[in-house]
Amino acid sequence: MVPRSPTFDGIDSVRERRAFLRAVAGVLAVAPLSTLAQPHRPNLRRIGFLNSESASNQADRLEALRAGLRDLGYVEGKSIVIEIRWAEGDYDRLPALAAELVGLKVDAVVTSGAKATIAMRRATTTIPIVLVRASQPGTQEGITNLSRPGGNLTGWTAFGSELTAKRLELLKEVVPHITRVAFLVNPADPPSAGEAMAPVAKALKLDVQQFEARRPGEFDATFSAMAQRRVEAIVVQGDTMFNVNARTIADLAVRHRLPSAGNLDFVKGGGMIGSGADLVEGHRRAATYVDKILRGANPGDLAIEQATKFQLLINLKTAKALGLTIPQSLLLRADAAIQ
Repeated sequence: MVPRSPTFDGIDSVRERRAFLRAVAGVLAVAPLSTLAQPHRPNLRRIGFLNSESASNQADRLEALRAGLRDLGYVEGKSIVIEIRWAEGDYDRLPALAAELVGLKVDAVVTSGAKATIAMRRATTTIPIVLVRASQPGTQEGITNLSRPGGNLTGWTAFGSELTAKRLELLKEVVPHITRVAFLVNPADPPSAGEAMAPVAKALKLDVQQFEARRPGEFDATFSAMAQRRVEAIVVQGDTMFNVNARTIADLAVRHRLPSAGNLDFVKGGGMIGSGADLVEGHRRAATYVDKILRGANPGDLAIEQATKFQLLINLKTAKALGLTIPQSLLLRADAAIQ
């Protein structure tokens, strides 16, 4: 038996190596870059974030959610991806944005604002929804029991109606002589504050008159109507469209010499005085719900948390423009005074 030549063995080995390298090169040529960068990521989870407003005035809330997730060990791009959608204060955009998130098959969605929650709830009954909102969720979202919401909803909430009534008290404290107060509302987002405001208005001997604006183009006419009715102050509903246009509303209030009260976003935009739950903290708390859901918890079994931290803000610059002095007793209670 004649042994094989070492020369021929060497040639066969080189050929095999070349064939192997050509095969690898072919795979590299057609493989997507994303596949090469992330060859296998079975634990990557996708989180939706649907906000009724815009990044310009809600960036701190998104960052709070991110911070909460980081504190729990999640790393964007490695263990989670956050799909962010802003409605820019336009409620009509919410259904399409919600549908986008459903199409992406996210593992859970954090909704910011009542309308965003309702839009997401209508888009899916299976994807877990973690709501963050300044008013108590109710029948539109399918919730009748905060301790056991059922379905695919859970989250964090404050009591917006009671806070709106509280703003009447704050106005009366700053301007004791007022008797007629305007309540600015967006009929596209019907307020639930009427029942809570009525007994407070009666006790303070205030005549509260409701005025409406659906879009920014209606603000001038609405404030002209207030002037005709001789109102002496204004409470602004905590509405998404109003939050996005807080500066415009605050400027109109000053122009018409109306002391104003609203939520925290309104005061930061130039309103005179405001109170509300710390929604930044609410978004951080939402991260704990997302974590529980990703670990297998049923959202319907997780009690909706109620806000316990509230803030009082005073805009001293606006008060000065109106020729008003904020009582010292109120300044001492304020969490911050904007100069």
